[in-house]
Amino acid sequence: MLDETGFAKLADQTIGRLFEQLEAAVGDDADVDLQEGILTVDFEDAGRLVLNKHQPNRQIWLASSVSGAAHYEWDGTRWISTRGGEPLLDRLAADASALAGATVSLD
Repeated sequence: MLDETGFAKLADQTIGRLFEQLEAAVGDDADVDLQEGILTVDFEDAGRLVLNKHQPNRQIWLASSVSGAAHYEWDGTRWISTRGGEPLLDRLAADASALAGATVSLD
């Protein structure tokens, strides 16, 4: 399990990397913004994705107009949903693809 410092560093790196990937993938069709650790992808009329770290639970939280809310914990290799075990990257890519109307790949 990650300690508080390790979690903060890993979560910040993950969110920063996802910001760069989403900006490159959908930046022409959405407003992609990262401020104070909160990643927001606004597809105007189509919907919104919000990703942030939740320090007390050591989780990354996703709010999606496509799939709703989900919480993700680090399993040692990737961020996994606390409900059902779906990887964060899979859910985020699927929701971004649905909102963009085109395939979005994340790694």
